[in-house]
Amino acid sequence: MYNRYPLWKNLLVVFILALGLTYAAPNLYHPDPAIQISGESGATAMSQTVLDQAVGALEAAGIGVKAAEFNAGAVLVRLKQREQQLLAKDVIEKAMGVDFIVALNLAPTTPAWLANLGAKPMKLGLDLAGGVHFLLEVDTRAMVAKKAESAAADLRRGLREANLPNRQWSVRLEGSQVVVRFPDAATREQAIKVIREQAPDMMREESERDGQFLVTLALSETAVRELENYAVDQNVVALRNRVNELGVAEPLVQKQGRNRIVVELPGVQDAAQAKRIIGKTANLEFRLVANPETPAMQRERFSFRNNPAQVYELEESVIVTGDQVTGATSAFDPETNMPQVNISLDSKGGEKMNRVTRDNIGRPMGVLFIEVKSELQKQRKPDGSEELVRVRKTEKSLINVATIQSALGVQFRITGLDSQAEASELALLLRAGALVAPVDFIEERTIGPSLGADNISRGFHSTLWGFAAIALFMIVYYHLFGFISVFALGANLVLLIALLAMLQATLTLPGIAAIALTLGMAIDANVLINERIREELRNGASGHAAIMAGYERAFGTIVDSNVTTFIAGFMLLVFGTGPVRGFAVVHCLGIITSIISSVMISRALVNAIYGKRANLRSLAIGQIWKPGTTSAARA
Repeated sequence: MYNRYPLWKNLLVVFILALGLTYAAPNLYHPDPAIQISGESGATAMSQTVLDQAVGALEAAGIGVKAAEFNAGAVLVRLKQREQQLLAKDVIEKAMGVDFIVALNLAPTTPAWLANLGAKPMKLGLDLAGGVHFLLEVDTRAMVAKKAESAAADLRRGLREANLPNRQWSVRLEGSQVVVRFPDAATREQAIKVIREQAPDMMREESERDGQFLVTLALSETAVRELENYAVDQNVVALRNRVNELGVAEPLVQKQGRNRIVVELPGVQDAAQAKRIIGKTANLEFRLVANPETPAMQRERFSFRNNPAQVYELEESVIVTGDQVTGATSAFDPETNMPQVNISLDSKGGEKMNRVTRDNIGRPMGVLFIEVKSELQKQRKPDGSEELVRVRKTEKSLINVATIQSALGVQFRITGLDSQAEASELALLLRAGALVAPVDFIEERTIGPSLGADNISRGFHSTLWGFAAIALFMIVYYHLFGFISVFALGANLVLLIALLAMLQATLTLPGIAAIALTLGMAIDANVLINERIREELRNGASGHAAIMAGYERAFGTIVDSNVTTFIAGFMLLVFGTGPVRGFAVVHCLGIITSIISSVMISRALVNAIYGKRANLRSLAIGQIWKPGTTSAARA
């Protein structure tokens, strides 16, 4: 018979439609407003006590709780009313204390049978369904202080190696300045050469005070500005790496002003983990355990994993730091089945590690985990009132001590960690790179669907009314073939939404504009097909011949026009950023689905209606005017 798809092609069309409906369906289920509670550290375990305490605090405050559950190592409390979400966050923060991170979240309500198939709702951007917005301030003063501290350490080492005649000199930090004191002018003059070599980029001032001869070193304003720019730029790179590790689609991480960074995570599902990972200033230091010959002034005491009964003294000099780590993965020790982190160093770090460990086989080496924490504390002002002041403190924890058995190189491992969660978090931080300067969260917004409701409503109605106008025109002008075109257009919309959901792409307001544009382009293809069929009927072709020729001859034109448009969209995708990129993603995916729906799906429906008719005399495709006649033959 004419115009009939083989069975396999019909089954393929049915499968594509079923797949599209299945993976588009989760978007019909609106998420619940929720509060997520997780530990300050990845190793903190959530318990039933924590869950009960949070629920009890909310019920005491008169906030309706829909459900409470454990979710990926955190406590998730679903609320009945979205308007109470911010209030619920404040209530839980006061009840739980500083040991927990409390964050706003949106809990999915997708049915279990869809979730088991891997079907998820598509992610919506900040301008539609919200996400997390952070404004971070980089503490560049800490970077300047770190530079001064490093310069002081270099000066001490250089002056010791210079073997000055009088060892009564001293190097001390006074704020962001390095002050070197000498007992006499002659010793100071001999030390000037060493100071120039060790601190060439610092301004130098010589003076006398209380019978001592001083050299004061400080960074110039230009050097400070360069150091601040470096700190912010490096933090931007590290934050982007951390966001990528979180798997967030189309994040925004960019510098704002002199020392601020904006981080936007659209459609984020774990705001608590994002805040913990983004803001954590963590690093490692590898040092040798001090031997009896090491001078006391060159040692530091640390308790092993904060156990005061087990104390080690480490040398002040650092072998390598986490800044020289190029790769880190969490795993399990095959011998003890305990968590560990496998580390790879860059060539410079591997060379230093090899040189030190080669000369110190048999000596123990310690690994320090360094974390900078900041918290708000109340301080009394001179007038007697209180104010909240952010206090930052550096915590150093000795997490591993092991005897050097052989010379190490660019690859080795850290053992002795408490849990796999701790190992995974440490590996993530090392992979993403350490923040070169601490950051403070000075603004945090979790934008819920209520804030983007107007945008969603306008975008939905623009698409709906555009679709309705197109459908009305096609049905009036092309009759049954208009209905077929509208069905194909609806299938195109379902497939596009399903594809966005399967890829977990983020839909933004420009993306909705791209959907509207896709609908217009998709119906163009059906207009071309229908007009080709009309043309064949004018030329006297039979119904079956007109359908076959109409689809075959229009296909080349459809492909040509869509390919050129796809190229333009792909260039926007490659070179665009932010909203432009969001538009390009939907635009390119829409071109693919429009070809499938306008050609393959509509042809299958036409074949199903007309394919079994042996003597097809007419087609319900509207009025056809033939040249040279005044009457119209209605098909």
